[in-house]
Order: sequence, then C-alpha cells, then structure tokens
Amino acid sequence: MKATAYFSAAELERAADFRDLQRILGLAGTVLAGATVAVIALRPPRPLRRAIAAAARRPLLGAAAVAAGIAVTVAVVELPLSVWRHERAVDFGLSTQSLGPWLGDVAKATAVSAVYAAIGGLLVMALIRRFPRNWWAPGAALVVGAAAVTLYLQPIVVDPLFNRFDPLPGGELRADVMRLADRAGVDVGEVYRVDASRRTSAINAYVGGLGHTKRVVLYDNLIDDYPRGEVLSVVAHELGHVKHHDVPYGLLWVALVAPAATFLVQRLAQRFAPEALDGAAKPGADALPAVVLSFALVAFAFACASNVLSRQVEARADAFALELTDDPRSFIELERSLALRNLGDPDPPRLLHVLFGTHPTTLERIGYGVTATEASDRR
Repeated sequence: MKATAYFSAAELERAADFRDLQRILGLAGTVLAGATVAVIALRPPRPLRRAIAAAARRPLLGAAAVAAGIAVTVAVVELPLSVWRHERAVDFGLSTQSLGPWLGDVAKATAVSAVYAAIGGLLVMALIRRFPRNWWAPGAALVVGAAAVTLYLQPIVVDPLFNRFDPLPGGELRADVMRLADRAGVDVGEVYRVDASRRTSAINAYVGGLGHTKRVVLYDNLIDDYPRGEVLSVVAHELGHVKHHDVPYGLLWVALVAPAATFLVQRLAQRFAPEALDGAAKPGADALPAVVLSFALVAFAFACASNVLSRQVEARADAFALELTDDPRSFIELERSLALRNLGDPDPPRLLHVLFGTHPTTLERIGYGVTATEASDRR
C-alpha cells in the first residue's frame, strides 16, 4: 500500500516539510539532554562540582537538590530547541498557543519534573546508603511503586494543572459512548472532555488513571469537529484498552523489566563513579549524577524495546474498535484525517518507527480498515 493512494502529493509534501525538521530537532534535543547529564556526571565544570560537593554534606536532602537541579538544567538547555519546535508548530497551524502561555506551561512542567526528580533522588540515595552493594533490588520495587503512584495521581493532581477536564455532558454522544461500553462489556469509569484546543489543533484521545482514577479522555476538538462515526471509532479504540486492561498490564510490564533495568543501572553507575559506588562506604549526593546518567541510558534502551509491545497493544485496540463499531469506512477516514490534522507521516522511516513508534503507522492502520471492509463486503 502506497501513501499516494490515500494522500495527495501536496498533503504529503506539507507533512514532510513539517515533520522532517521536527524530527531532527527532537533527536537533537534528546542528544543534548543526554550530553548535558553526561557532562554533569563525568566532567562537571568547577562551579558545578563545588555546588554538588556542598550538597553532598547532607546526603539525602543534597541528593534531592542535585536531582531537581539536573531536571531544571536539562529543561533550560533544551529550551532553545523546544522554542524552535513550538514556533514551527504555530507556523504550520498545529499549535494554537502563543509563546508566552506556552513558556508558562514549560515552567509548570519543569517544576513538576523537578518535584518528581527531588523525591526520586532522595529515595534512591536512601536505598543506596541502606543497601550499598545490592541497591538495584529495592530500587526495582521503588520503580514499580513510583509508576503505580504516578498513574493513580496523574489525572487528579498533575493533569488539571495544564487543562480543564469536564465529564462528558449528557446527550447523544454520551449515550452512544455508554452503549458502546455496554456492548464491549467494560466499565469505562468516567468519560471526560478536555479543553485541548486551547493549545493545539491536533486531535487525540487516551485512557489514563488507575483504579478509582481510571478514565477515558476525549479532546474537545475531536468531539466538535469530527463526524459521529469517527468519534465513536476513537472511543471504541480507547474502550479496547480498557477491555484488555492495558494500563494495569503496562504496570505489570514495568514490574517484569524493572529488576533487569535497575541491575543495569547499578552496574553502569559503578562504572561511571567507582570511588563513590564501590559498596565499601555510604555515598553522598555527589554520586547521584552517575546514577541519573545510568538511569537515563537504561530507560532510553528499555523504552525503545517496549515500543515493540506498545505497537502490538495499539494494533489490538484497533482490531477491537473495528469489530465493536463494524464501521471500517469511518475508521479509514479517521486515520487519514488524523494524519492530515496532526501533520503526521503516514509512512515514517523504518528505523525511526522501530525505535520510537508507539503505534502502527498510518498506512498500517488504514490497511486494517481495508481488510475489515473487504471482510464486511464479503459478508
């Protein structure tokens, strides 16, 4: 299947004009962030080295301060590239947010990251000092616990800092959603409408939360701008995630890989800072940058590997949506429209998709719809 079968040459050219440079800027930001953490861990400038040494006098609070400082430093270093990407998104009509409010959101996101980092740094240092030779084992439990707490709290503590979430009001759409949920045999939790259009013209929907905070969230511009059949196709996809318990199983996946990941983090950190992390003495906050660098490298590698599973999970949700709605033509038009609206690449470079793709490509998803259409026509 070729992209030209569903997209005009002008549409493909516009998406390429936007995405090609955005990819380069995104990859450059990732490399720059990694290089920044590496410099802090391995070759810190003298003023920074003195500041870290001062923080090391109070091991736990110092570790919290160092971790938060790294998070803020990385955000500041990445900011010029982030501004460039944002301004290009504005130029192409993808972002509806002016620079000032966008910078305000960046500041809030950085503050949230700094809080997370400070708590994580403090807890990690406590584990390293308590279990200097085998801190990877309780570290794995910490990773799983942190993931569960974050999943639970994110929808009710962090997300409202950036957007307004309102329960989907009573009416035809809510009735249709509830009927789909009944047919799917799932407890959908609550369905929310989020004011995403104040930031972007892109459309999306997602399942979030854990336990009592479980919810399906629909972008307001999806609800307002798209035909009912396409909206219900999106809803059915998200119901597929609920039906198959994809969020809890994602947490289970974290639990399965966490021991190997934290073991690698400990081994790498010991290579980066052998004097501080040899297990013979209790380290101070000056050892934390090596741990952060090791965690970043391992997390990146495991994220790329996990994307293989993510693509399979998303493909299963697509199949569920096609079966539940029995409307493959709306599904196909939705996928085409998503790519146009979000300036996506219908057929991205193979290597980039293997490493970073969390969903099947647009052409693959259209192919699912074509197959379902052929099966429906035969019936």
